[in-house]
Amino acid sequence: MAAAQDGILEELRRLRARVPQLTGALAADTDGLVLAQDTPGVDPETVAALTGATRVLAAQLADETGQGDLRELLVRGLYGYVATYAAGAGAVVTLLAQDRVNVGRLHLEGRRAGARIGELVDSVAEAVTAPTETPVKAPAKPAPARARAARPSRAKPADTRATAVAPTAARTTTES
Repeated sequence: MAAAQDGILEELRRLRARVPQLTGALAADTDGLVLAQDTPGVDPETVAALTGATRVLAAQLADETGQGDLRELLVRGLYGYVATYAAGAGAVVTLLAQDRVNVGRLHLEGRRAGARIGELVDSVAEAVTAPTETPVKAPAKPAPARARAARPSRAKPADTRATAVAPTAARTTTES
């Protein structure tokens, strides 16, 4: 895990070099615990915990409104931005930026860093949770048959102009 933390910290430092208006950057797990940080003047544990709590609410909002899985969250304050990006399945990257930052650049670089950090975190998580012996796979179950909805006919209506229709006699039935 120490190698992953070093890699995450290095990515955060490269990110701060690419976007000079960043005042801090940290990576946290989805529970709000710091994985690596470069946040001078800010308490990283508090920021990570708040990021974890905010991420949960933002994910619920995205889900309830039909927007899918949470990818990013942007908060603009009077003095700057707090941007959070998904980093794989188990982490997030939170960036602190000055008000004069180019938000498009912030998103571009934040998403890239999130993807790289996500790869590092997910690879460590896979190594930790990987079984020591190869499990025996059960035979695949056949997929249930899907019922198709009936589609409307695409047949063209008959041309009634050229065909004469003979009048039909009306029938009446009586019951005895």
